[in-house]
Amino acid sequence: MHSLRIGLRALVVALTAMLLLPLMPAGNAAAHGSSIGPASRNYGCWQRWGNDFQNPNMATQDPMCWQAWQHDTNAMWNWNGLYREQVGGNHQGVIPDGQLCSAGRTGNGRYNAMDVPGAWRTTQLTTNFTFKMHDQARHGADYIRIYVTRQGYNATTQPLRWSDLELRAQTGRIAPGVGTPETSPSLNGVTISVNVTAPGRSGRHVVYMIWQASHFDQSFYACSDVNFS
Repeated sequence: MHSLRIGLRALVVALTAMLLLPLMPAGNAAAHGSSIGPASRNYGCWQRWGNDFQNPNMATQDPMCWQAWQHDTNAMWNWNGLYREQVGGNHQGVIPDGQLCSAGRTGNGRYNAMDVPGAWRTTQLTTNFTFKMHDQARHGADYIRIYVTRQGYNATTQPLRWSDLELRAQTGRIAPGVGTPETSPSLNGVTISVNVTAPGRSGRHVVYMIWQASHFDQSFYACSDVNFS
């Protein structure tokens, strides 16, 4: 009886540990990655609150992250899994206006809170900046496109539309493994850097990324909130 109790206790512990693991979206050899400089909305929330996400002070100190954590905790744990499959390059046809930051409510709505306009924390930038993207599995890219919202767009009140964006940088194909190896213990893989210019901007804006991973038809998307000085 004693050994049976020990066995049952071990089974409960193992099952509990499995339930606490982040839920990763299914995919074929999923690449995984996102904007890390400037940080995407969910990566920024994970950076700031991943070790303290139940702290009620977040509601007043970082209210947009608070509503995102309340909506779906796994959207932050899986900050690098915001993608769609089989888009075939038809990004505007697949992702409706107002749903750009959630990739058209991908992941059964897991990332819907990313679409909510509001006072998201911003990264301070000049209008000439280096965009940094995390490529966890070193899959490279068919291309990376970086958009910046047009002057006059109000990120605190307006859900993001395609017409709000202007394409400001696009890469060609990036071979697997190309990039700067990560040194942070919380990241694996490489950082891919893209030089971007966004003339005529000032104040709050959104930088929008499309990363077409090269190993499979997986399209990754990210909204990063910035402030141009």
